[in-house]
Amino acid sequence: MQATAASANALPSLLDYATSCALPTPWAQFTLHAWVEPATGKEHLAMALGDLGNGEPVLARVHSECLTGDVMFSQRCDCGAQLEGALQRIAEEGRGILLYLRQEGRGIGLVNKIRAYRLQEAGADTVEANLQLGFHADARNYELCRPMLAQFGIRSVRLMTNNPRKIDALTRLGIEVAERVPLLVNRNAFNNSYLDTKQAKLGHMMAPLTAVEQGEPTAAVAPVASASAT
Repeated sequence: MQATAASANALPSLLDYATSCALPTPWAQFTLHAWVEPATGKEHLAMALGDLGNGEPVLARVHSECLTGDVMFSQRCDCGAQLEGALQRIAEEGRGILLYLRQEGRGIGLVNKIRAYRLQEAGADTVEANLQLGFHADARNYELCRPMLAQFGIRSVRLMTNNPRKIDALTRLGIEVAERVPLLVNRNAFNNSYLDTKQAKLGHMMAPLTAVEQGEPTAAVAPVASASAT
């Protein structure tokens, strides 16, 4: 389904639709869509493939910007590998969408993320470092997902995530999560502690689905206060 600027104007307080173009990748030719968030000036993106508005649940990834992982190949996290893995899966199915939200460092920004890395080098874990800097453990906000998905007529997703709070946030926004698709990639010596901390302190589901879970329509999620999942 082709997005149009007119349909995005229905929610001008959150996002203004800007433009789109073809984006060839090693896996498929996606359509890249861009929005501007009036309140902050941040630019958010979506990579779309196939017919998304036919009413069937859409394979989707909500990916928060990670410059160090997505662009600089950092092994401190699994973000770059998750981005690549999600695009590969969408290409294999021939239908899906990836939302790219500009909320670096779980919402604290690039410079503060680097400061958090320094604290981690001194012994703090990824959650403790954010808290020591005066931020929430996870300051991301997923409210923009609703107008971005609505642009394509998407009401139900098969969400590629390990994060139960993300599932809960989308559900609270009225977006059905018909299935959780695990995205377990690139565990290594540099990010092993980081991934263990996300499992222990943020509730991330870092094990493959069991046979019982694979038969369930949705995964159990940890409750959070709002769609911001802070």
